[in-house]
Amino acid sequence: MSAERALARCDELAALSSRPDAVERLHLTTEHARANALVAGWMEAAGLRAWQDAAGNQCGRREGPVPGMPALLLGSHLDTVPDAGRYDGPLGVVMALEVAARLRGRELPFALEVVGFGDEEGARFGTALLGSRALAGTWDPAWWDLVDRDGTTLRQAFHDFGLDPARVGEAGRRPEELVGYLEAHIEQGPHLEAANASLGYVTTIAGARRFALTVLGEARHAGGTPYSRRRDALVGASEVVTAVERLARATGDHGCIATVGRLEVSPGAVNVVPGRADLTLDLRAATDAERDAMWEVVRAEAEAICTARGLSLHVVETHAAPAAPCAPWLQRAVVAGIATTGDTDPLGLWSRAGHDAMAVAAVTGVGMLFLRCSDGISHHPDEDVRSVDVARGIDALEQAVLAVAAAVGERGAA
Repeated sequence: MSAERALARCDELAALSSRPDAVERLHLTTEHARANALVAGWMEAAGLRAWQDAAGNQCGRREGPVPGMPALLLGSHLDTVPDAGRYDGPLGVVMALEVAARLRGRELPFALEVVGFGDEEGARFGTALLGSRALAGTWDPAWWDLVDRDGTTLRQAFHDFGLDPARVGEAGRRPEELVGYLEAHIEQGPHLEAANASLGYVTTIAGARRFALTVLGEARHAGGTPYSRRRDALVGASEVVTAVERLARATGDHGCIATVGRLEVSPGAVNVVPGRADLTLDLRAATDAERDAMWEVVRAEAEAICTARGLSLHVVETHAAPAAPCAPWLQRAVVAGIATTGDTDPLGLWSRAGHDAMAVAAVTGVGMLFLRCSDGISHHPDEDVRSVDVARGIDALEQAVLAVAAAVGERGAA
């Protein structure tokens, strides 16, 4: 019943979309507000007191034996990428609600909270994890001037949503207010499916850096400019793209991941040698040291390519997030939870994707439970999960909470 209800709730959330032909629910939009209202009702049905925090996150809380006790947070995000699947984020929220409902009559040595973060993907304003970074108390005032594709600033979007930008700090939590954070999420990769495993635990979340690279050459007539005189920015950028893949692939399946996600050419005419090419680069690795070492290699290679072709390279770093190792004691709790489903030696994975947990790690320890997803597909309408895996995931998350309770109880007794 829990799995069926969780999946049905994912379907309900998927219907809250700005597009009739696809799932798209962006931060601080009408669809976001409707999702928060829907989830608030589910929170109250699970015995939680529901509220929307000062950053637009939807929160619910059940007090511990003594009001005001530190809380164990469960949750994930409610926003999506454009043309999304229906499980990346929302599944973790509804699974957390199932666990809260199951534990409604169970006394725990802490408060229990569920949070549905408003912005993990960064699809509207280009900077990810706004909701969880607000909760972690790491909000950057420079974000207020971020602009979406319609020219709306983040500050204006707050006002339009009914939030007061001056009060965003009220969403922040202090370390002493929290026991830890557990997040259930689809793997967004193929490793669990390859191992024929329903569930796995996360060891660390990849540290990411993102760059905007501009290759500058000279725009000239395509017919009248001989090859010896060409400074073709697109050809140089293309060589950089293939070098990025070659260098990353050389680190192996467990090494660095490097992706060029966008390439734009100027002036973009069929009969003009491109004078400018703008591309993005996303770098990820299990450790910051591996990621940073890869960047130095990529940058040196890109500079050498451009120099050889008479081009110039300009680089702007647009995003940096440190790797976030999961707390060992919360890893053990997740492993213990998985073991109760019959898998006594679960697969440990480092998460190639970013998650709200990496932002929350700035204020408290985090642990993550991964669920198998079909063919490892995510950020796509074909995203899919099996009911049996969701059922096992809810069971495992519930038992992980009880394992945390036992560990906290032992600390208190000591």
